[in-house]
Amino acid sequence: MRFLLLSSLCSLIAADIIAQQAVFRSQSANIDSYSIPTKSLSTTSNTKSFVLSRDNQTPVVKHKYAPKEVNIYLLPLFGEFEKTDAQKAVDAGFLKDCDINFKTRSEASQFFAARAWEYLSEGERDTATYRFNLAYMLNGENSDAFWGLGVIAYQNEKYAQAIDLMNRGLEIEDNVTLIVDLSTVYIKCFTVDAEKEDLEKAFELLNKAINKQPESANALMQLSLAKLLNEEIDEAWERFHQGYELDPDNASIAILEGLLAKKDDPKGVFKTKN
Repeated sequence: MRFLLLSSLCSLIAADIIAQQAVFRSQSANIDSYSIPTKSLSTTSNTKSFVLSRDNQTPVVKHKYAPKEVNIYLLPLFGEFEKTDAQKAVDAGFLKDCDINFKTRSEASQFFAARAWEYLSEGERDTATYRFNLAYMLNGENSDAFWGLGVIAYQNEKYAQAIDLMNRGLEIEDNVTLIVDLSTVYIKCFTVDAEKEDLEKAFELLNKAINKQPESANALMQLSLAKLLNEEIDEAWERFHQGYELDPDNASIAILEGLLAKKDDPKGVFKTKN
């Protein structure tokens, strides 16, 4: 049995190594296109209502098992369900084999998180979720596990869940790129729900990111978008140019088009097509 478990783990590791090419962390989770908020102010629906944040929801009931048809390994953090004895036995075998194949569980956790980012870059969300969960199982203090699962929740349009997971990652590691990604979720929420507090939260996060890392082109570009959405057009142009000068390849065409639709470039660098 132990040989089978070890063989399975080695196969899993080998497959992960050869399956992907490059690591693409969520350094630029920009909204696909610039848009104004679409929610009618009279509408009571809320994009975030179906997955409430931890501060607003009923606390998770511990020792509650998932329904039999639910695969908890494909839920972020295993759905935070209590595991069955059979699931615990499988996990114990996995952890034992990791102890054999890695110097520390922290190292193993980083390995599976890296593989998860690679799968996510290829659009394999379920496989990425599984790998991030393994990383979390190995080390509950690996911020990448929360970050990555938050990105997947964002891609699945579960924005409150994304906010919750990314915030939990930030509690572990005050990472500038993660801060910017979290701001992106709030910006997206604003474009959908038109809730001013979402945009205010995005500004708070982006200002924090820029204070920590003034030359973060991604933070400046996202701040340009936030300013554009807030109708601060001159400031939006200024931030766009700052981000562009730092990293032209990171410039968002969608944001640029949104700016040009509002006002000609004050510096005359960019112009609308004739």
